[in-house]
Amino acid sequence: MRCLSAVVLKCSGDLVLGCLGALIAGCSAPAQPAAEPAPQPKDAQHAGITTPHGDHSAHHGGLVLMNGEVHYEVVLDRTGKHRIWFSDAVRVELPASQAARVTMVIARAGAPDETLVLAIDDSGESWVAAGQPLAPGDVTVKVSYVLRGEPFEIEIPLSVPAA
Repeated sequence: MRCLSAVVLKCSGDLVLGCLGALIAGCSAPAQPAAEPAPQPKDAQHAGITTPHGDHSAHHGGLVLMNGEVHYEVVLDRTGKHRIWFSDAVRVELPASQAARVTMVIARAGAPDETLVLAIDDSGESWVAAGQPLAPGDVTVKVSYVLRGEPFEIEIPLSVPAA
């Protein structure tokens, strides 16, 4: 028999009462581990969708695209800190090391193209590069990488709105 216990946590000045444990009696079979729930999208439109390719919401505020069974989210920051995250068909994040040779070429009207070689961030979760700040206007971003030995490249036309 397991005992029932309670823990009181202090979160941002509010008291939250959480109960831990369960009262289980009369079961001689070993407990089976619970199935891990599928990741839930962060927006209401995609809530409850757990089928492959059902969630294309931006988990990091960027643009979500697909390459086969892999999603990738391109985040262009106005300050010039750009990132790419990779996730599987149901949007479980993949380690950044799944990809290699990640680059971006940012083309702006009236300016030379800016080529960025991205590196894996300190957490190992995304690819990151520091480039020139993005001014309002039209840009084209060419993203290139190698995933599972296969090279991939896409051009993404974007319009950067005024702040």
